[in-house]
Amino acid sequence: MNIETNKKKKQIAILGSTGSIGTQALQVIEEHPDLYEAYALTANNRVELLIAQARKFQPEVVVIANEEKYSELKEALSDLPIKVYAGTDAICQIVEAGPIDMVLTAMVGYAGLKPTINAIRAKKAIALANKETLVVAGELINQLAQQYRTPILPVDSEHSAVFQCLAGEVGNPIEKVILTASGGPFRTCTLEQLKSVTKTQALKHPNWEMGAKITIDSASMMNKGFEVIEAKWFGVQPSQIEVVVHPQSVIHSMVQFEDGAVKAQLGMPDMRLPIQYAFSYPDRISSSFDRLDFSQCTNLTFEQPDTKRFRNLALAYEAMYRGGNMPCIVNAANEVVVASFLKDGISFLGMSDVIEKTMERVAFIANPTYDDYVATDAEARKIAASLI
Repeated sequence: MNIETNKKKKQIAILGSTGSIGTQALQVIEEHPDLYEAYALTANNRVELLIAQARKFQPEVVVIANEEKYSELKEALSDLPIKVYAGTDAICQIVEAGPIDMVLTAMVGYAGLKPTINAIRAKKAIALANKETLVVAGELINQLAQQYRTPILPVDSEHSAVFQCLAGEVGNPIEKVILTASGGPFRTCTLEQLKSVTKTQALKHPNWEMGAKITIDSASMMNKGFEVIEAKWFGVQPSQIEVVVHPQSVIHSMVQFEDGAVKAQLGMPDMRLPIQYAFSYPDRISSSFDRLDFSQCTNLTFEQPDTKRFRNLALAYEAMYRGGNMPCIVNAANEVVVASFLKDGISFLGMSDVIEKTMERVAFIANPTYDDYVATDAEARKIAASLI
């Protein structure tokens, strides 16, 4: 009997299990042990947390990207029948393992691209939380997903919202996709005030608990810019994608159809909901998450984003319109400037200057291959670093 129940559990590989999305995905698995099992857990550096997760969830495999932490990980799990590997190549290989049904890509940044490509080629369903993958190489990912008939289920709250609004609307033309933005911690700051904001202020997001990189991206609105680039892969033109600032983060995004009807998805700002929906799709399953209380949220407001104060949003739109390897250039430059900002190496507004100059200097390729993306990423990082 036991063998039978185990067979039915969806085997999930979590790339980036120690990050914000990864830890919440494990909470979803923990809440539904009859439905899901963590088959593989991977982390970049946080070996102590990875050890604790491995002991609790007993996956088949764990991988630490940082090879210097391998012996510590191996030693700590030596009493358990868990396979232990190290290095980025091991992460790229582990996603191909036979028993895996779904790969949750929750790694930060460009590092998520290669494992996602490998997982698609191995015909694994993808729960995509790593937005940089579609930003950098959307054409390639889309083409591979069609070729291998692999579903890509969005985990980002905004794209999950769009995805949910489109359920049951097959063949109904979309007039526009409206992505909501909280506006971040600096929504009401003047340009003058933005000149001197610190990383400590930038890391205090009003509504969401997220990792450092995405929190800075949210403060600079580059996160929203990336989501705009990603939204293109819902089959809409760049001109059909709008951003509206909605400080309460109750409406996660909306879709307007050609008859003028607008569908919205509402909920608490809790990432476990879109994670669970990606795991359970097309079904909805019960959850213990907090519910939206309309006696408490009596005021939903909307305003236009200001691209003069938040230039990253305008730069992302420009990259989307230009296409080719331009989004890859923007992503690489952004990763460099955010890392520098987190070490007090560049000012908040200086980040946009460096991204814009990098866009001008890196060679533009209209129809990039995978190798072009790799070369573009390396060149853009070098140029961005030299401009700081």
